[in-house]
Amino acid sequence: MSESRIVRAGVVGAGVFGGFHAGKYAGDARAELVGIYDPDLERASALAAKHGAKGFDTLAALIAECEALTVASPAIHHFEAAAASLASGRHVLVEKPIASSVEEARELIALAAAHGCVLQVGHQERFVFNAMGLFQVPVAPKRIVARRMGPPSDRNLDVSVTLDLMIHDLDLAIALAGAAVTKVDGQVDKGRFGYPDIAEAVLTFENGCVAELSASRVHHERDRKMRVEYADGVVDVDFIAKTFENTTPYTLNPGFADTEMARDSLGANVKAFLASVLDGAPVAVPGIAGLRALDAARAVDGARLYGS
Repeated sequence: MSESRIVRAGVVGAGVFGGFHAGKYAGDARAELVGIYDPDLERASALAAKHGAKGFDTLAALIAECEALTVASPAIHHFEAAAASLASGRHVLVEKPIASSVEEARELIALAAAHGCVLQVGHQERFVFNAMGLFQVPVAPKRIVARRMGPPSDRNLDVSVTLDLMIHDLDLAIALAGAAVTKVDGQVDKGRFGYPDIAEAVLTFENGCVAELSASRVHHERDRKMRVEYADGVVDVDFIAKTFENTTPYTLNPGFADTEMARDSLGANVKAFLASVLDGAPVAVPGIAGLRALDAARAVDGARLYGS
């Protein structure tokens, strides 16, 4: 472990998630929070001041001062900031979704490879499953059923519910299945502001696994659960309560909710990113994972409308 070197890190975006990432860098002994860029300089400076850092009025100025950046701006701006950072040889942790289009995601992966940079995607629910031990189960599930519901919010209205909420379960399902997606069926609503608020999807995988996912951001309450069915038992996960029921013969960690990785999955995400930058550790959620989840989400977005 490279204890002697500290990563000079910056954050793009001074919103809610930008604030979370800024706090993680500021509180990590392996990082120095240099500053924050946001088109609203006053907001960037206010957030930066909380952590003894600086607000930047241009992205280029922040990139010039950093070795690594978190991109936590609105989703439609992820590609622009991540591409500029990677092209300058900076390591990037980009919040989900990796980009707005599959083509953009592929370009980010190519840029990271060309410049020898870490590109990690913020699919932090993976850290919860790692703490649980679910990714260590030696066989693929037969069926996955998940629902991710939430009440109306003024956040992420520039993207569909598939890119806002469902993308978490798309990523988890693809990772659990461990096989290529061969078919995506689904249906979506028109949404309140031009993007779907409700979506259903059925993914079929090359190994026969099927994932049935539903998501809504106009539900009356938060409800986030997943059922993973194996040939010899079932695992039922409640993401909100951070509990599970397991009837399989596979050993999972009943105390996972008390681990640091599950208690603070965003913090675990940042720590893993720093370990990849400083120690050469394998990238926890590589760009290709973000691409696969985005590809499936875009297929759902293109599905038929309810009632059609």
